[in-house]
Amino acid sequence: MIVARMDDEARFMTFARRAANLCGYPVWTWSVTTGLAHDGNASQVDTQEPKKALGFIRQLQDPGVYVFHDLQPHLADPVVVRHLKEFVLAERAGQTIVMTGPAAAVPPELDGVALPWTLEPPARDEVDPLVRATLADLTRRGLAVALTESETEAMVTACLGLTLPEIERLIVRQALDDQRLDAADVEGVARAKAELLADDGVLHLVATTGDLDTVGGLENLKRWLRVRSRGYEQAAMDFGLEPPRGVLIAGVPGCGKSLTAKCVARSWGMPLVLLDPSAIFAMYVGESEQRLRSALATVEAMSPVVLWIDEIEKGFAGGTSDADAGAARRVIGTFLRWLQERPPGVFLVATCNDVETVLPEFLRRGRFDEIFFVDLPDIAEREEILALHLRQRHRDPAVFDLAALATASEGFTGAELEGAVVGALYRAFAEGREVSTRDVLEEMRHTNPLSKTRAEAVSALRAWSQGRAAPASDVTPPAAGRSDERRPGYA
Repeated sequence: MIVARMDDEARFMTFARRAANLCGYPVWTWSVTTGLAHDGNASQVDTQEPKKALGFIRQLQDPGVYVFHDLQPHLADPVVVRHLKEFVLAERAGQTIVMTGPAAAVPPELDGVALPWTLEPPARDEVDPLVRATLADLTRRGLAVALTESETEAMVTACLGLTLPEIERLIVRQALDDQRLDAADVEGVARAKAELLADDGVLHLVATTGDLDTVGGLENLKRWLRVRSRGYEQAAMDFGLEPPRGVLIAGVPGCGKSLTAKCVARSWGMPLVLLDPSAIFAMYVGESEQRLRSALATVEAMSPVVLWIDEIEKGFAGGTSDADAGAARRVIGTFLRWLQERPPGVFLVATCNDVETVLPEFLRRGRFDEIFFVDLPDIAEREEILALHLRQRHRDPAVFDLAALATASEGFTGAELEGAVVGALYRAFAEGREVSTRDVLEEMRHTNPLSKTRAEAVSALRAWSQGRAAPASDVTPPAAGRSDERRPGYA
């Protein structure tokens, strides 16, 4: 018996019939509205009730594939469950029951007798012809389709990760909004996809607004990313290179780890998908692992893509409690296997604040291409970060004494530097005047930085990084009480 999780019933039945045909087996389908029917024939009389349909099947001796759509709600009936168990235990050659549904999972009653299976999202070679056929159909209907070849390719990319019916509906909806389809609708499809992906809370399509040039400091990390930015091109593969797999970015909170994840996707021209491990867990045995596999299959279908896991030490914590029937351990095992065996095209960026609680398996060579440590910014980086935040808020950095500001903010994180600029702007706006260096200095004077409030934690992070991680910046790890000593660069 197979429990198939899928969101596209028509596509699943195409695969099921193709597989059954290869084996020479007939296909029967059941639903609560039509009952049980052999392909090409009318439904059997009085088989709308699942227990009657299952009782009918158990009388058949010939091979066959029996697909039951949306059977899961009927498993509350112990007679249905018993029929299924006895069917499996009979082990009749060539006979298989397939239970389908968008959230199908192996319930506790069938644990050990049913195998979970997930219909993977359509790949590009399925999506591309559907998008082009839909565009051609819209043109025949008289709607204006004004997409270049490159924009059509962008539309195909925007649709990856969705089911075929969803793709068709989204494109038609975009076209009907204003009776035309142009480059602006590509972004509209991407936004609609973000809403669909967020339905179960596991995946979120994240908007990206800046590239790596908008990240202050972290020159070693940015250099490493720029060198690998063309790693997904065919020319790189012809050169003998494999696509980059990912990075783990650990370090002091508020120093640009999450910002880097967002900016690398923009710089590389890829979508950014956030995976929320806390949304994976479900009530049935095996359902959590199935939700993770389904989410990862969706990500793979969107490749090339940047997958971001924020604070991985919290999302995949290595507890040993059996309070969740071992679900956490199984989910971690599933994810570790995927990390090791994932296909090319998914670049993983994982961030981490508390490295002491990261599972050792995540730090093993091969899971990530490199591990970087992000320290507090030094004086030159603080000047750069301050200039960036002033520029982003329509202020000329040359008007400010950046050297004085950088000196006064020793030990500040990037987030604290931004907070000082924003606070100074509020201060000046409330008084009806232009912001000045003095306003920023005053905000800094009232800021108690993380390097003081959590000095022991910052020191522990720095101690851990020695020999374990590459520095993200071109500065040496500071001595106790200092944050501005230069260190040799890392390339």
